Amino acid sequence: MEKDTLDELFDNLKGEFDINEPNAGHQDRFLEKLNTNTVASKEEKKSSSFNWKPFLAIAASLVICLAIFTTSNAQPDVMDLASVSPEMSETQNFFTATINAELKKLNNERSPLTEQVITDALNRIELLEKDYQKLKTDLTESNKDQRVIYAMISNFQNRIDILNTVLEQIETIKELKTNSDEPKNTF
Repeated sequence: MEKDTLDELFDNLKGEFDINEPNAGHQDRFLEKLNTNTVASKEEKKSSSFNWKPFLAIAASLVICLAIFTTSNAQPDVMDLASVSPEMSETQNFFTATINAELKKLNNERSPLTEQVITDALNRIELLEKDYQKLKTDLTESNKDQRVIYAMISNFQNRIDILNTVLEQIETIKELKTNSDEPKNTF
């Protein structure tokens, strides 16, 4: 059925088709127009796409420069006793080990009776630690001034004294508790 319709269509259009040969050079003109359209469309694509690479390179360079600038302007490392001399390093290690051992003993003695004394002692130790941090800054700024070194050693000694005093107070509290818990003999 469709074939009949198609045949009828071609029969009706007979004589209306352009069956003449194209002019000379028609194919060359056609290919030239085709090529110019292809080149023009490629140029449009090139001009419409934005090249981000140069901007990314500049941004990366700026980030690197900023990082170098901020690290080079950072304050110098803060000195402590260990950076003064090998002997001071040994002194600092001794005091640090002693303080840590005393703190361990103090924490082992925690009880409801001793909690307040221990908390007060730890607050005083924390204040001395903050003072020590300031002394480290002072040592750096003063270029190893002997007075600052003595103050740092004194700070360590004060912390140990506080811990020893608190441990003695805890022993006293324990003795008082033990004595008050013993039954009194009244004969």
